[in-house]
Amino acid sequence: MLPITKYIITETNQNQKNQQSSSGFYQQQQQYQQPYDPYLPTDNLGAFAALHMVKGILTILFSLFFLLYIFLGTALTSGSMNHDQNLPFHPGNIFIVIGAVGFVITVSIGLLTLLAGKYIKERRNYNFIFAISIINCITGILGVLLGVFTILDLNKPHVKAQFNSGGDPQNSLGHYS
Repeated sequence: MLPITKYIITETNQNQKNQQSSSGFYQQQQQYQQPYDPYLPTDNLGAFAALHMVKGILTILFSLFFLLYIFLGTALTSGSMNHDQNLPFHPGNIFIVIGAVGFVITVSIGLLTLLAGKYIKERRNYNFIFAISIINCITGILGVLLGVFTILDLNKPHVKAQFNSGGDPQNSLGHYS
């Protein structure tokens, strides 16, 4: 036998032994791993539920600014300012009205956003969540980002299926197994 042939046969036997030992290792690893399907549709509804909760709390905290506005208007109205008799109303009343309207609107949006976060977690009231996502788009940059990405995620067919009656929120396809 030629030396080169002997080398090739030895190398081939060594490769076969390496493949057998490594395939046993991979079989043991695969036994404990979950199967992965790269084409399984995904959604971010869990993250959006948490972000809606955070956005709702921040909006309610922002409403404290309007309480400060009401306090300022009350101080102007009850303070010892000289009221011009030619004005039909006291200027402090403008602060009170704007503060009260702003407070009611921001608390309402904050509570509705919290409710939308709860509904996202429970996978119900699809239209309500969609409407609140549109309303959030007018409430600043955080609202725009949250609203747009929630709307994009809600329009996925497998996400819509989760909101149908009888859907399973734990199954990413929305169907009971």
